[in-house]
Amino acid sequence: MTLNNENKPAIWFWVVSIIALFWNAMGVDQYLGQAYETERWQAAMTSEQLELASSTPAWITAAFAIAVFSATIASIGLLLRKGWAYPLFVLSFITVVIQMGYFFSKGITDNIGMTISIIVFALFLVWFSKHSKTKKWIH
Repeated sequence: MTLNNENKPAIWFWVVSIIALFWNAMGVDQYLGQAYETERWQAAMTSEQLELASSTPAWITAAFAIAVFSATIASIGLLLRKGWAYPLFVLSFITVVIQMGYFFSKGITDNIGMTISIIVFALFLVWFSKHSKTKKWIH
């Protein structure tokens, strides 16, 4: 398949794709810190946050892993201009909603700004990847 200039992504496609990769790589770092309880991760947490993390059900931790790893792989897919980025972003968004919904249902809203940012950015990446498919920037 030969791409012509009509399929050449706008510069903002590359900017958003790079930001998405860095954002989601930070999510992977956060997950790995939590999963392996690294000293750096523990030092950044309050005692209440550490207690919450230790009492979080395994299925929520699994949703966290699926969310960040699928979004990171999808971000790489965007940079490679691959259409499979879209369903991975959808999967990531679904698992983000499951994870954050669990915390909202438990009344855990200590960092509501970050929580909302994560949900909004996950939704934005679903839209962005769908838009990129429509524009034939990814295939």
